[in-house]
Amino acid sequence: MHRAILIVPLLFLAACAPAMPSSTPAPASASAPATWAADEASIAAALQGAADAWNRADMRGHLAMYVDSVTYMTANGPRPGLAPIEASFTRSLWRDGRPKQELRFEQTAIRPLGRDAALATGRFVLFGGGAPDAAGWFTLVWVRTAAGWRAVHDHSS
Repeated sequence: MHRAILIVPLLFLAACAPAMPSSTPAPASASAPATWAADEASIAAALQGAADAWNRADMRGHLAMYVDSVTYMTANGPRPGLAPIEASFTRSLWRDGRPKQELRFEQTAIRPLGRDAALATGRFVLFGGGAPDAAGWFTLVWVRTAAGWRAVHDHSS
């Protein structure tokens, strides 16, 4: 009899206890944050959009991947803001309102640094225009903003 008294409450507790978590994650609700795959695709699209804008001579479109307060690391230290970056690109890489060479990105890798931050690395290649290809490596730090993913820091060499 005493065992029965103990078993009934234990069975009741077992029935009311929350289920053990399964190895399969529950489906995301409509209000859940975007998956990393969607974030990665968004950053990759922003990079491609920047290259496309460059190649159609749209400097503003190229710079749209950056926040206004971006820092751009140079051999002389960081350059804060979009205006110095635009001036540098225009002075050294453009002529008569057009880029001297086309731009593409290669070997890009994008990884999360947190829910709202990411790191992208890769190789930029300037090609065509009757000049030898110029290439180098870049690291971009991205943050999620109200306007989507934007780069807050660019270190290219």
